Amino acid sequence: MSDVTVSGASGANAFSVRTVAILLAVGIFAFIAMLVLGAYAPDLRSGRDGRAHALSNAAVGYSGIVRLAEATGRNPQVVRNPRQLAGEDLVVLTPETGATDMTKALAARGAKPTLVILPKWRTSVDPTHSGWARFVDFRDVDDVERVLAPQYKLKVTRYASGGRPLRALSWMPRSIAFAAPRPVQTITGLDVRPILTDADGHIVLGQIGGGPLYVLADPDLLSNIGMRDAARARAALELLDWLNATGAKTITFDVTLNGFGASPSPLKLLFDPPFLAMTLTLAAAVLLAGVQATARFGPARRRARAIAFGKTALIDNAAALVRKAGRQGRLGPRYVDLVRERAGGVFGVPARLQGAAVDGYLDGLRGRARFSALAAEAQAARDPRAMLAAAQALHHWLWEKTR
Repeated sequence: MSDVTVSGASGANAFSVRTVAILLAVGIFAFIAMLVLGAYAPDLRSGRDGRAHALSNAAVGYSGIVRLAEATGRNPQVVRNPRQLAGEDLVVLTPETGATDMTKALAARGAKPTLVILPKWRTSVDPTHSGWARFVDFRDVDDVERVLAPQYKLKVTRYASGGRPLRALSWMPRSIAFAAPRPVQTITGLDVRPILTDADGHIVLGQIGGGPLYVLADPDLLSNIGMRDAARARAALELLDWLNATGAKTITFDVTLNGFGASPSPLKLLFDPPFLAMTLTLAAAVLLAGVQATARFGPARRRARAIAFGKTALIDNAAALVRKAGRQGRLGPRYVDLVRERAGGVFGVPARLQGAAVDGYLDGLRGRARFSALAAEAQAARDPRAMLAAAQALHHWLWEKTR
């Protein structure tokens, strides 16, 4: 008997091979996209949250100066990875509170040009405009003074400036000309050298020590508040160029201090070198396994019949029926009759002999075992093991006599 395929009336599948392939492709692509987005979602935030950093388009943010630098060919970079702060070009750091840890960022910069912009305003998110900020109050002076403390102790003051021009060093370009913000925020401290000062000599932009570490006391000179004025925007770009290293090719704006750093993730390791090679290898292996599972190599192999042909299959089926009926122990007498009949034909037992006379004739044949004794054991057997042993003994007796 072979397998029979039963099909519907129309004989058509619910989905074609092409439809299934498209569904599988879309599902696999969506799964991979979900993994990638899950790994890099924290690093892809837009930053439009109303805070003071290079990604923010709020009044206190610095996205304006970044866009101006890009439009004028200065190749600005907004970095989210602390390892990218070791370059030779100018790095702009924008801590938002005195609790911001500046230690690692300043250590990574070393003796390379670095500009630290101190915070000034305390704002809240504008619920009516995404990315905008609302003025709350000035940030506490004590909080601003803690930005570079305790390594650098600064004194911060804030007062009305009247919008008077700031004064730059005599050898600085004349294009670096700012009007003082209203109010203006200034700093004083040991080993702080003035670069930009107000009319009274208070430091707005200073250099700490003899190295290229600069501190901008008032962020309004570079924030989006100041970029609304064309003259101030032009002066801001000139100031960044002057602070930058000789032959610099870019300006780097850091956002790791603002919480946009590349967060470590085991999932992200799958898509970053050197583990990316292993990921691609595993993906290729899965793809090949899928192709092998869907495509057949070589001719199709027909399934085996449920009931095989031949005497062996017939005997196996008969034995299975006897075994299922539990009649193995009652086959002894019938097997004795079968052996007796066959032995009668082989040894020429006279036809006039019947019953016990036949057994007596067979007992007279030469050999160690007697047929009547073996027949009695087979007829007395009731369990499968005893019956099998008796049947094997009868078979051996017949084989011994005919060899």
